[in-house]
Amino acid sequence: MSRPDSPEPCFSEAVRGCFSEGASRYPNRARLQAAVAQRLAGLSARHGVSFPPGPLADLGAGSGLLSRALATTLGQGPWLRIDACSALLEQGASDNAPQVQWDLNQGLPPILEQPAGLVSSFALQWLEQPEEQLEHWCDQLQTGGWLILGLPTSGSFSLWHQAAERAGVPCTALELPSAQGLIACAQQRLELKEAQVLRFSRPNRGGLWFLQQIKAIGAQASRSPQLNPGQLRRLLRAWPGPEEAIVWEVLLLLGQKP
Repeated sequence: MSRPDSPEPCFSEAVRGCFSEGASRYPNRARLQAAVAQRLAGLSARHGVSFPPGPLADLGAGSGLLSRALATTLGQGPWLRIDACSALLEQGASDNAPQVQWDLNQGLPPILEQPAGLVSSFALQWLEQPEEQLEHWCDQLQTGGWLILGLPTSGSFSLWHQAAERAGVPCTALELPSAQGLIACAQQRLELKEAQVLRFSRPNRGGLWFLQQIKAIGAQASRSPQLNPGQLRRLLRAWPGPEEAIVWEVLLLLGQKP
């Protein structure tokens, strides 16, 4: 496969800028991301994941939640943490893990050859053409290497979409990839050990509170234009009450290169 096309510069830069602004809050506020990292580590132990000799990399590592959980659970390392946002990498720098600032829209960095393990959590959805990026990651793994992946998928945030429809305003939620499309892509290249689609619910404390939580960790970048004040007021008035939970649909995937 050829290397994925270069991204839209404006969106890639917007993502980096948003996460830079929220970097100092990310380790304490990214509770779902931390929970998914622990679950992926537990699944890896359950399936007896053992990486062959070779480089191990956490793609879109942020502060290193996933690679740290895997290192603790599986006892293998070191993990190279790769992320476009240097401010997020700095949040996890206390354990002296190797780091590379790199935009994964450009493929894997040249220093990462024949990886034995590629892991990623809550990162693939921010890249251009996620399925093609996933193909690229699978193709780069050495024989016997492992892919461990978690990310929110298209069944997430139905409440947000419903509120925007009721209000007659654009929904500025990030367009998320289909879980089934990603599973089908991985199945063509890996022996899948796990492909779970889970639903995580959180209390709904109102539209403004929810949007503030998204912004607090830097996850507010959108390809859609920002709502104007009038549109935002309509969205918040149309937001359902606390009887409807906010739901994340999350794909957890583990596979080995045959």
